[in-house]
Order: sequence, then structure tokens, then C-alpha cells
Amino acid sequence: GPDGMTDSLNDATLSRLKTPLRLTLAGLWAERLARAFWPLWSVLAAALAALALGLQDIVPVEAVWIGLVAAVAGAGWSLWTGFQAFRRPRLADAIVRLDATLPGRPLAALADSLAIGTTDPASQAVWEAHRNRMAARTKGAAPVRPDLRLARRDPFGLRYVALTALVMALLFGSLWRVATVTGMAPGSAEALALGPSWEGWVQPPPYTGKPALYLNDITRDEFAVPVGSRVQIRLYGEVGALTLAETVSARPGTDVPPASDPSQDFEIRQSGQIDIQGPNGRSWAIAATPDKTPLVEATAPATREQDGRMRLPFKAEDDYGVTGGNATISLDLPAITRRYGLTIDPEPREDLILDLPMPIRGNRATFEEALIDDISKHPFANMPVQVRLSATDAAGQTGLSQPITMVLPGKRFFDPLAAAIIELRRDILWNRANAPSTVQILKAITNKPEGFIRNERAWLRLRVALRRLDLEKASLTPEARDEIAEQLWEISLMVEEGDLSSALERMKRAQDKLAEAMKNGADPAEIQRLMDEYREATRDYMAELGRQAKLREDGTDEPGQSDQSMRFNQDQLQELFDKLQQLMEEGRMDEAADLMAKIQQLMENMQVELDPNGSGGQGQPNPAMRDLGEALRDQQGLSDEAFRELQRQYGQEQGQDGQQGQQGQQGQDGQQGQGQQGQQGQQGQGQQGQNGEGQQGEGQQGQNNGQGQGQAQGGLSDRQRALRDRLNQLGNGQLPGDGSAAGEEGRRQLDEAGRAMDEAERALRNGDLGGALDRQAEAMEALREGMRNFGQAMAEEQQRQNGGAAQGEAFGRADPNSARDPLGREPGEGARIGSDRNMLQGEDMGRRAEELLGEIRRRQGELARPDAERDYLKRLLDMF
Repeated sequence: GPDGMTDSLNDATLSRLKTPLRLTLAGLWAERLARAFWPLWSVLAAALAALALGLQDIVPVEAVWIGLVAAVAGAGWSLWTGFQAFRRPRLADAIVRLDATLPGRPLAALADSLAIGTTDPASQAVWEAHRNRMAARTKGAAPVRPDLRLARRDPFGLRYVALTALVMALLFGSLWRVATVTGMAPGSAEALALGPSWEGWVQPPPYTGKPALYLNDITRDEFAVPVGSRVQIRLYGEVGALTLAETVSARPGTDVPPASDPSQDFEIRQSGQIDIQGPNGRSWAIAATPDKTPLVEATAPATREQDGRMRLPFKAEDDYGVTGGNATISLDLPAITRRYGLTIDPEPREDLILDLPMPIRGNRATFEEALIDDISKHPFANMPVQVRLSATDAAGQTGLSQPITMVLPGKRFFDPLAAAIIELRRDILWNRANAPSTVQILKAITNKPEGFIRNERAWLRLRVALRRLDLEKASLTPEARDEIAEQLWEISLMVEEGDLSSALERMKRAQDKLAEAMKNGADPAEIQRLMDEYREATRDYMAELGRQAKLREDGTDEPGQSDQSMRFNQDQLQELFDKLQQLMEEGRMDEAADLMAKIQQLMENMQVELDPNGSGGQGQPNPAMRDLGEALRDQQGLSDEAFRELQRQYGQEQGQDGQQGQQGQQGQDGQQGQGQQGQQGQQGQGQQGQNGEGQQGEGQQGQNNGQGQGQAQGGLSDRQRALRDRLNQLGNGQLPGDGSAAGEEGRRQLDEAGRAMDEAERALRNGDLGGALDRQAEAMEALREGMRNFGQAMAEEQQRQNGGAAQGEAFGRADPNSARDPLGREPGEGARIGSDRNMLQGEDMGRRAEELLGEIRRRQGELARPDAERDYLKRLLDMF
């Protein structure tokens, strides 16, 4: 047996295996103790976790006693069953455990003795050789790890539940709370032995950041605490020996517990007295410090940023910190000049409410910030308003500022057409009753677009919006009004910012906007921004001239046509702009306007011929680019025909209402100029008044036009489908920039153009000419963007072939057809680093950071948390 094995092993073997045997024996002790007493450890850990978390201070006393009795009973049962199951491990057990891990069980072999042949020398020699071989095997003996797995004995993992509860209690509770159990705390024990006693705490609101007060340590008869502080008082000893009287909670009589109740909890709402009456009682006069209402006010008048955003600086302060705020913007109706579309009363509209920004880091007791928001699209933009700021603290109190009267800043439009469209948009947002007058004004604006509406897509979209507004003006719904207003806003931006296809047009547009701003007396910052835009557009135009001159020198064009552009260099242009800048700073606007006119005349006299074939100025035109140009021209022709068809429908509808006479006849042939439209309308009206048969003939003509109209739309849809198929073939062919970023973007734009053409075809088949025009405009825009990207890809490829010395690089543009510079910036951003494009996605990061800081402040103010955790949270607040 094991005991015999111990006696049979010699001292040399045991000495050599002393360390492995001791460790194996220790493992056996741990294994058997764990298996026998894990229920006891689990019960003790669960009870200690409950006491450390302070459950005894929350639940009734009866529940505490029941829990203690159950814990003691469970611990006693676990201890008794543990002793019953426990078996003390011995050295022999360790030898058996160790021997089982060795090959051939050498320890058991060494403990054996020779049964026969003890007198035979040969047998003795064999036996000794066997023992030596077994002894050699014991040299590799290693301690055996104990088996501490208890899954079979604890299938529900109760030991892990108790251990987790204990860890949570150590992290978020306090071991000192264990002593507050009735009958265990020193105060209670002394109370049982020496008489009644009491304990009390005052916990200020967490947002104040003030520490808790232990009433037993306060020797003053009077002290101050914030309103909302929570008072907890525990009375020990015989019930009734101590009583509590207080006048600080202002509770109604029905909510006041008996004065002898051992547990008293209430909040301080007013100044008053707290008396603990009885042996060793105390009394305090409490001064309740009220939470001050937050203060907020604007520190400077609201200003308009260069991009049209409003900037309103403000200052807020509170005794414990501001948690949030907003700005309420209401229309100042008496201050509005009631003329034009504003003569009628406005429709009811809710106030505009904007959230005030809060500091991400630092103290919020006193801070200064600025409310910056783009509200240019709101109906209140650029109108007299009243702004009232409000700030809220953690106690829920709200402070208001004095009303601020101002004109709400918004985006300004300097192009006359864009400004007119924005004003009409304001009118229909003011009151839907302005829809008929808005329709009349839009008809007058779009009557003769030659030389006035320079953006073709803007003109098409304006006509579509006009037609929809005309059809729905009698019963315009708020939803339709908002959709039309959004379309007018986009059209105004298109007219103001432009979609220019050449550097010359871009320069003219920048000059017109600058001249308009100077004439209207815009802000100096706005004039400076437009001046920078004009300067940049002119430089781009000069760079294009230089590129063309370089091409002519290389023999790709006729020489001698741009001598003037060569004589007039960038330094001379810079001198003119410096002079223009000086005149504007000195307020000599008339002289500045004359100088701008001279610069414009000088620029227009310089002849420049942009490359129409999409070769990017690199020599022979690319066949694929040439085919794309033809597709763009064909799409333009289809759009023109669809628009003329829309004019026919529009003229017939108005002819049936007796408003436009024979405008339907004018739209039928589709080739007469718009300048003759008014004269024909007058003649039609006169003929209709003299001849009663005019109406009958006109009705017959309308029927004929209706048949022709269906055939025309069918033909247009077929041609649109054919153009889409041709574009798909081009996309599948050999296009420039294969594998480059610009080339991939160009192919994506071609896919967008194909999608828009497909939608335009469906709209044409359904008779929706307005929708078809919009989709065709998107297709043309995508085609233009695709050609620009392919041109940039060709220029980059040529630059790589020439070893990085691409032609025209010295003039600051890698691609003349590109609307962005090599850094990806839009025109006018040449002096800036990066882009204004928003790189952030998802939800508001500032608001999320504010919520996280609020949660950190709340947890740092909870005194029940461990000091280490509260110190860590305090360091976080100090850092941010």
C-alpha cells in the first residue's frame, strides 16, 4: 500500500524527490480544500459583497436580519459538509500521485523487494540493474499540478457569481460599511452596552462637487449646505430613547415618519433646525444656500461670416456650472418693412431654436463661446428678429437674457438674378398667397433669358419650378411650398456660384459679384472675399493664356495670336490688383470700379482658344474624349427639344385660359425667338376679340398639337435611349486614365450620366417633361465632370511621360478642364491649406463629448464610490 511504499523507499530516493513531493503534497491540500469548502467560501464572499455595497442601509432591518441568519446558516452547513468530505492528504498520497506521472511507475518498483532468488548472485545482479534503471527514471520527476476544477461540483457557477459580486463590492463599495450592520458596528455595540447613540450624514447634490459631512464630527452649532442636500440619520438603542425634529425639509405632515423611527432620510429645502433629542443629542441651525439662476448674455452684436453663417458671441455663468442652453429666434414683425410680398400677414411659423455650444473642457461656471450656425435657408434669414438666449444648470433652473433685436445674418446674394429668386422664395415662404404674384414675376424673368441668365441648367430648372408653382398656386400645400423653395434655393446658388466651363466666364462672374457688392455697400470682409475670388479667377485665366501660348510655340496652333498676353505678365497684373485693393481700402469705389472695367477690357482683348477636343493641351485629340463631347452636344440638343415641347404644353395651357392668345401656335413650330412672344400674344388677343371663330380654330389646333405632342415625346424617348446606349458603349471602350483616381472618378461620372439618361427616358415616356429636363440637366453635368476628370487623367499621364515637366505646370494648373486645383480645392481657395469639406461622419461629436463630461462629473460627485475612482475622475476633469 502507499504507507508501505513510503517505508520501503530508501532515504536517498526520498531526498532526491523531496522538492517535487512537497509541491505535489501542497497541491493535494489545495485540491481537497477547494473541493470540500468551496460552498463555504461562496457564502462568505456573497455576504461580504452585500455588506460592502451597503444593502443593510437600504433594505428594512427585518430583511437584514433574515439575510444574516441565512448567511450564518449557510456558512455553518457548508463548514459541516466540508469537514465531512475533507480527507487529509499524506506523503504517501503525494508519492502515488507523483509516481503515476513517471514512466513505468519507478517509485513503486523501488519500493518492491526480491521475492525469490535472494541467494542467487545472478538474480541479485538482475534485480540491482532493474532498481538502478528505475532510480534513473526518477531523476526527471516534476511536481504534479493539482486539479482545482469544480465544474462537476458547481454546475451553475455559484462560486463565480459570489466572486464577481465581491469584486464589484471592492471596486464600488467600501469594506467600512460592513461595520454598520446592526449588532456589529462599534456604535451599536456601545449603544447596547452604554445606552442609545446616533449617526448622521449630509450629502450635498453631486453636481455641486462638495464633500459629504459627518454630523458626529461637526462641533459648530450652525453651518451652511446647498439646497437639495440629503440628510441621513440613524438612531441606535431602544426605540424611543432618541427622537428627531427638523424644520428644513418642508415636508407635509403626511410624509413625515415618526420622530422615533431609527432611520430618517430627507432633503434640505429651506433654512431651519435639526434636533436630535434624548441622551447625547445634538442640535444644529442649518443655513440652506439656494442654487443661483444661471446668467447668459450676448457679448457682441451678431455678425455674418464670409460663407453666410451667423456668429453670435455670448457669455454664461453659474455658481456650479451651466449644463446647456439655447437661442430662441422669433420674427420681429413690427420692425419689418411691409412692402411687396410682405404686405400681407405672414403664416404662423414656430420660433427657431438653436442649441448654444458648451465648452468641451474646463470649468463651466464662467465661460465665453460663440454661437455659429448657417441659417441662410430659414425664412427668418436677413429679416428683423428678436433673439433671446437661455442657459440651464444641473438643478433645472433656466436663466434668460434680454431680447436682442437684430437682422438675422444669412447668406447674401450679389448676382441680381440670384437675389431676385431668393426674394421670390422669401415671398412664398412668408405666405402661400404670394404664389400667383411669384409666378408672374418668374414668367417675366424667364421671358427673354438671352444675355441675362447665363447658366443654362439654372434656366431649365427655373422653368420647371415655375411650371410646378403655376400648376399648384391655387392650392399650394406646405409640403409643395417647401419643395419649391428648396429648388429655388439650389437655383440661386447655381446662379450665384455658377457652373462655369471656362476661365474667362469665371473671371467675368467674379467681377460682376465684386461690382455688385461694392455698389450695395457690403461689409469690408465680404468685399475682401470677393476681391480674392476675382484675383484668383483672373490668375487662372492668365494661366490658361500662358498654356495656349506654350502650345502655339510648340507648333500645335497658329503663331502670333497671343502676343499681348505674353507682354502682359503676372507681375503687371499683380500691380493692377494692388492698386485696386488700395482704392477699395481708401473708399474710392468709383475709381475702383473704373479700374475694374479697364482690367476687364484688357482681359477681354486677350484672345484665348480653349481646347475643345478634350486633349488637355497635349497634342492630338483623344478619340474617346471627342466622342464624349459629341454625346454631350447631342444631349444638349435633346434637352433643347424637350424644353421646346414643354413650352408648347405651357403655351396651350395658357391659351385655354385666354391669357396668352396664340402662344400655343408659336410653341408649335418651336423655332421662333422668345423676343417675339409678347407681340404674337398681343396680336392673338386682338384677333380673338374681333373674330369669334378664333377660339374654335384654336381648339382644333390644340387637338392636333396633342397628337403631335405624343409623337414628339415618343421620338424624344427613343433618341434618349439610343444616346444612353451609345454612352454605355463609350464607357466599355478605351477611356483615358485607366487605373488612376481621376480616371476612376470619370468612369463613375459616366455611370451617373447613364443613370440620369435612363430616368430621363422613363420621364419622357410618361409625359413628365419637367422631370425629364431635370434628369437631362444632371446627365449633362455628369458628362462635363467626367470629361474634366478624364482631361486631368490625361494631363497626369502626359506629365509622367515627360518626367514631371508637364506643359503649363508653371501656371498653377495641371488640367485646364478641371474645376479644382491639384490639392482638390475649389477655385478661390488657392491661399488656403486643405479644404472646407466636412471629414466627419455620423452624430454630433461635440454633443457626445458634452454628455460624457456630464457623466464623469456626476460620478465624481458620488461619495459612495471608492476614493481611487473619484481621484481618477477628478484628474480627467482637470485634464479636460
